[in-house]
Amino acid sequence: MNQDLNIIWLKRDLRTQDHKSFEFCEKQNTNYIIIYIFEPSILNYGDISTRHLQFVYHSILHMNSILKVYNKEVLIFHEEAINVFNFLSNKFLIKNVLSYQETGIKISWERDLKIKNFLKYKNINWNQFPRDGIMRGISNRNNWDYNFYKFVNSDLTVNSFRERKKISFDNPFKIKKKLYEILKQYPLQYQKPGELYGWKYLVSFCEERFDTYNINISKPKKSRLSCSRLSPFISWGNLSIKQIFHYIKSHKNFNIYKRNFNSVLSRLKWNCHFIQKFESECDYELKCVNRGYESLVYSNNYELLNKWKTGFTGFPLVDASMRCLIHTGWINFRMRAMLVSVLCHHFDCNWKLGVYHLSKLFLDYEPGIHYTQFQMQAGTTGINTIRMYNPVKQSKDHDNDGSFIKDWVSELSEIPDKFIHEPWKLTPIDYDIDKLTYPKPCIDIKKSANIARKKIWSHRKNNLVKLENKRIINLHTRNNEIIKKRN
Repeated sequence: MNQDLNIIWLKRDLRTQDHKSFEFCEKQNTNYIIIYIFEPSILNYGDISTRHLQFVYHSILHMNSILKVYNKEVLIFHEEAINVFNFLSNKFLIKNVLSYQETGIKISWERDLKIKNFLKYKNINWNQFPRDGIMRGISNRNNWDYNFYKFVNSDLTVNSFRERKKISFDNPFKIKKKLYEILKQYPLQYQKPGELYGWKYLVSFCEERFDTYNINISKPKKSRLSCSRLSPFISWGNLSIKQIFHYIKSHKNFNIYKRNFNSVLSRLKWNCHFIQKFESECDYELKCVNRGYESLVYSNNYELLNKWKTGFTGFPLVDASMRCLIHTGWINFRMRAMLVSVLCHHFDCNWKLGVYHLSKLFLDYEPGIHYTQFQMQAGTTGINTIRMYNPVKQSKDHDNDGSFIKDWVSELSEIPDKFIHEPWKLTPIDYDIDKLTYPKPCIDIKKSANIARKKIWSHRKNNLVKLENKRIINLHTRNNEIIKKRN
């Protein structure tokens, strides 16, 4: 007779604490296994890159270093999820599958539908816990803020583990050798993965780095130290939003330096706000959320697109940001917004041409934030202010001494400081320009901005744009009158 079994299916919840699935299974007498599935279809999808997989794999190794004391480990499968569950259901009498809800892309949503139907057919209960205050199936935002704060201020789940008999079986879907050789590596220039390192970053921020957060958040170089740098740990679930809220609000420095810490907490809420948008309308990945912008015509110059992707546009801050991102997997929010703005406005490229390129580069890639923010910066929502970032002005404002540019654009490391933001203004008197290998600007930035501004503002008058605006506002914003009555 097949052994009774519960299964914890890990996705973006790679931690051992504040974890509802572990809590559920530890309260049951039924034994359980913990699984993670590297699905070939998702691995080959346009948004995923090697750095994501490496971060996930090493997060799992870290979990296993904690769980081994209790004779437990995360079992890794390399196969489509439906085949894994079919195999396990034939081998064991599965009672429950436990996981966190995933606010994912089209392919993961379709996968979950298959799994849902399969488990229902097998009479297996699938319990999906809400993640980070994100609510599934809501039709408006009228109570969202209240419910979010109720969630993050509720008690943490303190997980404890009992040692149990280890469940052993032959895994027919082990990681293929080629993939394993890639996964086992972890480049030193990326933030180290796992909940231990997540906690180290959180502690160091609250103890040492918080005081310059607000003044340096927009600076491309100083933000690398002054920002919390928690984003990859949040995106892959090494830490929960609730854990971070609780730790910051209980920290000895919180009441003394409330302004800085509240800024961080506010951005954590905004993090969840954008994921909630994606949860409510997952078409953000593939279509303009405001359907009226699907008819907007772009020149889509692929030569410009390639210069943008590789960091050879001739605009120092743009190129420094892209090269830094390629190498390290992280740049601050303002630089991310600038990259999207330059691509979509100045270079006149459809946002769809660049959205997967950046998703692959961001070590902290989170679909719910990525696609919603990308469209907001591209100006295709219809309801948000159109922000057009002048890369020269951004450079002068936020990298005044050019130190970030010089770190990442080596061709400019020796030119006089006064030309670091506009090297095309160099003359033979100032520098031996025959030695300068850095390209000249690939476009006229002022002319392109004027054209883009006229084009996108004019399109706002489109009838479908205006009609869609009403739908978007009703779905994604609060009804303040209702909120006032409640309060």
